[in-house]
Amino acid sequence: MSRRRFLQAIVAAVLASLGLLLGLPLSYRRLRTRYEAPPPQIEGQIIHLPMPRLSGVVSLEETLANRRSIREYTDEPLTIEELAQLLWAAQGISETRHGFRTAPSAGATYPLEVYAVIAPQGVLAGDMFLEPGSYRYLPHSHTLVQVRRGDLVEELYHAALEQEWVREAPVNLVFTAVYERTTRRYGARGVRYVHIEVGHAGQNVYLQAVALGLATVAIGAFHDEAVREIIGAPEEEKPLYIMPVARPAWRYRLDPRELAEYIERRRG
Repeated sequence: MSRRRFLQAIVAAVLASLGLLLGLPLSYRRLRTRYEAPPPQIEGQIIHLPMPRLSGVVSLEETLANRRSIREYTDEPLTIEELAQLLWAAQGISETRHGFRTAPSAGATYPLEVYAVIAPQGVLAGDMFLEPGSYRYLPHSHTLVQVRRGDLVEELYHAALEQEWVREAPVNLVFTAVYERTTRRYGARGVRYVHIEVGHAGQNVYLQAVALGLATVAIGAFHDEAVREIIGAPEEEKPLYIMPVARPAWRYRLDPRELAEYIERRRG
Protein backbone atom coordinates (compact mmCIF):
# COMPACT_ATOMS: atom_id res chain seq x y z
CA MET A 1 0.00 0.00 0.00
CA SER A 2 1.34 3.45 -0.94
CA ARG A 3 1.91 6.04 1.75
CA ARG A 4 -0.86 8.19 0.30
CA ARG A 5 -3.40 5.36 0.47
CA PHE A 6 -2.22 4.50 3.95
CA LEU A 7 -2.84 8.08 5.13
CA GLN A 8 -6.22 8.15 3.40
CA ALA A 9 -7.21 4.95 5.22
CA ILE A 10 -6.21 6.45 8.57
CA VAL A 11 -8.18 9.64 7.89
CA ALA A 12 -11.23 7.61 6.84
CA ALA A 13 -11.06 5.54 10.03
CA VAL A 14 -10.77 8.66 12.19
CA LEU A 15 -13.71 10.31 10.43
CA ALA A 16 -15.80 7.17 10.84
CA SER A 17 -15.01 7.07 14.55
CA LEU A 18 -15.94 10.74 14.91
CA GLY A 19 -19.18 10.07 13.09
CA LEU A 20 -20.07 7.34 15.56
CA LEU A 21 -19.20 9.51 18.51
CA LEU A 22 -21.15 12.46 17.21
CA GLY A 23 -24.09 10.19 16.49
CA LEU A 24 -24.31 8.82 20.03
CA PRO A 25 -26.27 11.68 21.61
CA LEU A 26 -28.90 11.56 18.86
CA SER A 27 -29.18 7.77 19.11
CA TYR A 28 -29.45 8.04 22.87
CA ARG A 29 -32.21 10.63 22.60
CA ARG A 30 -34.07 8.35 20.22
CA LEU A 31 -33.64 5.45 22.64
CA ARG A 32 -34.94 7.50 25.53
CA THR A 33 -37.92 8.61 23.46
CA ARG A 34 -38.62 5.01 22.55
CA TYR A 35 -38.63 4.08 26.24
CA GLU A 36 -41.34 6.61 27.08
CA ALA A 37 -43.86 3.90 27.78
CA PRO A 38 -46.84 4.01 25.41
CA PRO A 39 -50.20 2.45 26.30
CA PRO A 40 -49.94 -1.36 26.15
CA GLN A 41 -50.92 -3.04 22.91
CA ILE A 42 -53.33 -5.85 23.64
CA GLU A 43 -53.97 -8.58 21.08
CA GLY A 44 -56.40 -11.09 22.48
CA GLN A 45 -54.55 -12.84 25.29
CA ILE A 46 -51.14 -11.35 24.45
CA ILE A 47 -50.08 -8.08 26.09
CA HIS A 48 -47.18 -6.18 24.56
CA LEU A 49 -45.58 -4.56 27.58
CA PRO A 50 -44.07 -1.06 27.61
CA MET A 51 -40.35 -1.09 26.91
CA PRO A 52 -38.17 -1.39 30.04
CA ARG A 53 -36.32 1.66 31.26
CA LEU A 54 -32.56 1.38 31.51
CA SER A 55 -32.05 4.35 33.84
CA GLY A 56 -33.78 5.70 36.91
CA VAL A 57 -33.61 8.34 39.62
CA VAL A 58 -32.69 5.98 42.49
CA SER A 59 -29.11 4.76 42.78
CA LEU A 60 -28.11 1.13 43.24
CA GLU A 61 -26.67 2.05 46.64
CA GLU A 62 -30.02 3.47 47.75
CA THR A 63 -31.92 0.37 46.68
CA LEU A 64 -29.49 -1.87 48.56
CA ALA A 65 -29.72 0.30 51.67
CA ASN A 66 -33.52 0.41 51.67
CA ARG A 67 -34.38 -3.11 50.56
CA ARG A 68 -36.75 -4.64 53.07
CA SER A 69 -39.40 -7.34 53.16
CA ILE A 70 -42.64 -5.37 53.59
CA ARG A 71 -45.99 -6.99 54.18
CA GLU A 72 -48.31 -4.02 54.71
CA TYR A 73 -49.77 -2.50 51.55
CA THR A 74 -52.20 0.13 50.34
CA ASP A 75 -55.09 -0.81 48.07
CA GLU A 76 -53.77 1.15 45.07
CA PRO A 77 -53.14 -0.66 41.77
CA LEU A 78 -49.80 -0.96 40.00
CA THR A 79 -49.38 0.56 36.55
CA ILE A 80 -48.59 -1.44 33.45
CA GLU A 81 -45.23 0.36 33.27
CA GLU A 82 -44.34 -0.75 36.80
CA LEU A 83 -45.34 -4.35 36.12
CA ALA A 84 -43.32 -4.36 32.90
CA GLN A 85 -40.25 -3.05 34.72
CA LEU A 86 -40.55 -5.63 37.50
CA LEU A 87 -40.84 -8.50 35.01
CA TRP A 88 -37.86 -7.23 33.04
CA ALA A 89 -35.83 -6.97 36.25
CA ALA A 90 -36.79 -10.54 37.14
CA GLN A 91 -35.98 -12.29 33.85
CA GLY A 92 -35.81 -9.73 31.06
CA ILE A 93 -33.28 -9.58 28.26
CA SER A 94 -30.15 -7.56 29.01
CA GLU A 95 -27.92 -8.67 26.08
CA THR A 96 -29.29 -8.86 22.57
CA ARG A 97 -26.71 -10.98 20.75
CA HIS A 98 -27.24 -14.15 22.77
CA GLY A 99 -30.43 -13.25 24.64
CA PHE A 100 -28.82 -13.23 28.08
CA ARG A 101 -31.01 -12.11 30.96
CA THR A 102 -30.89 -9.76 33.93
CA ALA A 103 -30.20 -12.61 36.38
CA PRO A 104 -27.22 -14.96 35.94
CA SER A 105 -27.90 -18.58 35.02
CA ALA A 106 -25.54 -21.58 35.15
CA GLY A 107 -24.54 -22.29 31.57
CA ALA A 108 -27.27 -19.90 30.39
CA THR A 109 -29.75 -22.76 30.81
CA TYR A 110 -32.45 -20.43 32.19
CA PRO A 111 -34.67 -22.85 34.11
CA LEU A 112 -36.92 -20.14 35.54
CA GLU A 113 -40.35 -19.02 34.38
CA VAL A 114 -42.26 -16.06 35.79
CA TYR A 115 -46.02 -15.67 36.16
CA ALA A 116 -48.00 -12.63 37.25
CA VAL A 117 -51.23 -13.29 39.13
CA ILE A 118 -53.19 -10.08 38.69
CA ALA A 119 -56.04 -9.20 41.02
CA PRO A 120 -59.24 -7.46 39.85
CA GLN A 121 -58.35 -3.79 39.24
CA GLY A 122 -54.79 -4.70 40.15
CA VAL A 123 -52.94 -3.23 37.16
CA LEU A 124 -53.91 0.03 35.51
CA ALA A 125 -53.18 0.26 31.79
CA GLY A 126 -54.08 3.68 30.46
CA ASP A 127 -57.74 4.23 31.35
CA MET A 128 -58.55 0.55 31.93
CA PHE A 129 -57.48 -2.35 34.10
CA LEU A 130 -55.91 -5.57 32.92
CA GLU A 131 -58.22 -8.55 33.11
CA PRO A 132 -57.62 -10.51 36.32
CA GLY A 133 -55.95 -13.86 35.93
CA SER A 134 -52.62 -15.62 35.57
CA TYR A 135 -50.13 -14.41 32.95
CA ARG A 136 -46.86 -15.94 31.79
CA TYR A 137 -43.95 -13.61 31.02
CA LEU A 138 -42.10 -14.15 27.72
CA PRO A 139 -38.69 -12.47 28.10
CA HIS A 140 -37.58 -12.35 24.45
CA SER A 141 -40.68 -10.52 23.22
CA HIS A 142 -41.28 -8.73 26.56
CA THR A 143 -44.91 -9.80 26.52
CA LEU A 144 -47.48 -11.37 28.81
CA VAL A 145 -49.62 -14.29 27.72
CA GLN A 146 -52.78 -14.95 29.69
CA VAL A 147 -52.87 -18.53 30.96
CA ARG A 148 -55.96 -18.50 33.21
CA ARG A 149 -58.77 -15.96 33.48
CA GLY A 150 -60.58 -14.83 36.59
CA ASP A 151 -59.83 -13.77 40.14
CA LEU A 152 -57.26 -16.30 41.38
CA VAL A 153 -56.03 -14.33 44.39
CA GLU A 154 -58.18 -16.06 47.01
CA GLU A 155 -57.05 -19.48 45.77
CA LEU A 156 -53.42 -18.39 45.82
CA TYR A 157 -53.88 -16.98 49.33
CA HIS A 158 -55.11 -20.35 50.62
CA ALA A 159 -52.37 -22.23 48.75
CA ALA A 160 -49.81 -19.91 50.39
CA LEU A 161 -50.94 -20.97 53.88
CA GLU A 162 -53.23 -17.93 54.16
CA GLN A 163 -50.48 -15.33 54.31
CA GLU A 164 -52.45 -12.07 54.19
CA TRP A 165 -49.98 -10.16 52.04
CA VAL A 166 -50.71 -12.52 49.14
CA ARG A 167 -54.38 -11.56 49.26
CA GLU A 168 -53.71 -7.84 49.75
CA ALA A 169 -51.29 -7.35 46.84
CA PRO A 170 -52.60 -6.29 43.42
CA VAL A 171 -49.95 -8.50 41.78
CA ASN A 172 -48.23 -11.68 42.87
CA LEU A 173 -45.18 -12.78 40.89
CA VAL A 174 -44.69 -16.54 40.92
CA PHE A 175 -41.35 -18.08 39.96
CA THR A 176 -41.32 -21.66 38.72
CA ALA A 177 -38.43 -23.80 37.52
CA VAL A 178 -37.93 -26.53 34.97
CA TYR A 179 -35.05 -28.31 36.72
CA GLU A 180 -34.22 -30.50 33.73
CA ARG A 181 -32.98 -27.52 31.73
CA THR A 182 -30.07 -27.25 34.16
CA THR A 183 -29.68 -30.79 35.51
CA ARG A 184 -29.31 -32.33 32.04
CA ARG A 185 -26.04 -30.41 31.82
CA TYR A 186 -24.84 -30.38 35.43
CA GLY A 187 -26.49 -33.45 36.92
CA ALA A 188 -27.73 -33.40 40.51
CA ARG A 189 -25.65 -30.33 41.29
CA GLY A 190 -27.85 -28.43 38.83
CA VAL A 191 -30.62 -28.42 41.46
CA ARG A 192 -28.41 -26.22 43.61
CA TYR A 193 -27.77 -23.91 40.67
CA VAL A 194 -31.51 -23.48 40.08
CA HIS A 195 -32.03 -22.47 43.70
CA ILE A 196 -29.15 -20.01 43.51
CA GLU A 197 -30.64 -18.55 40.34
CA VAL A 198 -34.08 -17.91 41.80
CA GLY A 199 -32.34 -16.05 44.62
CA HIS A 200 -30.64 -13.81 42.07
CA ALA A 201 -33.94 -13.14 40.31
CA GLY A 202 -35.78 -12.52 43.56
CA GLN A 203 -33.22 -9.95 44.66
CA ASN A 204 -33.62 -8.22 41.31
CA VAL A 205 -37.34 -7.88 42.02
CA TYR A 206 -36.63 -6.53 45.51
CA LEU A 207 -34.24 -3.86 44.22
CA GLN A 208 -36.45 -2.87 41.30
CA ALA A 209 -39.42 -2.58 43.66
CA VAL A 210 -37.47 -0.20 45.90
CA ALA A 211 -36.42 1.87 42.88
CA LEU A 212 -40.09 2.16 41.84
CA GLY A 213 -41.33 3.04 45.32
CA LEU A 214 -43.01 -0.36 45.68
CA ALA A 215 -42.77 -3.18 48.21
CA THR A 216 -42.44 -6.95 48.08
CA VAL A 217 -41.61 -10.00 50.17
CA ALA A 218 -40.28 -13.40 49.10
CA ILE A 219 -42.54 -16.30 50.10
CA GLY A 220 -41.36 -19.90 50.08
CA ALA A 221 -44.09 -21.49 52.23
CA PHE A 222 -46.94 -22.81 50.09
CA HIS A 223 -48.47 -25.98 48.69
CA ASP A 224 -46.45 -26.53 45.52
CA GLU A 225 -48.95 -28.48 43.47
CA ALA A 226 -51.83 -26.18 44.36
CA VAL A 227 -49.85 -23.11 43.29
CA ARG A 228 -48.85 -24.78 40.03
CA GLU A 229 -52.46 -25.58 39.21
CA ILE A 230 -53.70 -22.10 40.16
CA ILE A 231 -51.31 -20.33 37.81
CA GLY A 232 -51.82 -22.91 35.06
CA ALA A 233 -48.20 -24.02 34.81
CA PRO A 234 -47.36 -27.39 33.17
CA GLU A 235 -46.40 -30.36 35.34
CA GLU A 236 -42.66 -30.05 34.68
CA GLU A 237 -42.58 -26.59 36.28
CA LYS A 238 -42.06 -26.49 40.05
CA PRO A 239 -43.05 -23.33 41.99
CA LEU A 240 -40.21 -21.82 44.02
CA TYR A 241 -41.21 -18.29 45.04
CA ILE A 242 -44.31 -16.16 45.42
CA MET A 243 -43.56 -12.43 45.57
CA PRO A 244 -46.49 -10.11 46.28
CA VAL A 245 -45.84 -6.62 44.90
CA ALA A 246 -47.76 -3.53 45.99
CA ARG A 247 -47.51 0.07 47.15
CA PRO A 248 -46.19 0.03 50.71
CA ALA A 249 -48.17 1.27 53.68
CA TRP A 250 -44.83 2.43 55.10
CA ARG A 251 -41.34 3.00 53.71
CA TYR A 252 -38.01 2.02 55.17
CA ARG A 253 -35.16 4.52 54.93
CA LEU A 254 -31.66 3.84 56.24
CA ASP A 255 -30.16 6.90 57.92
CA PRO A 256 -26.47 7.12 56.88
CA ARG A 257 -25.57 8.60 60.28
CA GLU A 258 -27.12 5.65 62.09
CA LEU A 259 -25.22 3.27 59.82
CA ALA A 260 -21.93 5.07 60.52
CA GLU A 261 -22.59 5.00 64.27
CA TYR A 262 -23.48 1.30 64.12
CA ILE A 263 -20.23 0.44 62.34
CA GLU A 264 -18.09 2.65 64.62
CA ARG A 265 -19.51 1.03 67.77
CA ARG A 266 -18.47 -2.39 66.48
CA ARG A 267 -14.96 -1.32 65.57
CA GLY A 268 -14.12 -0.90 69.21
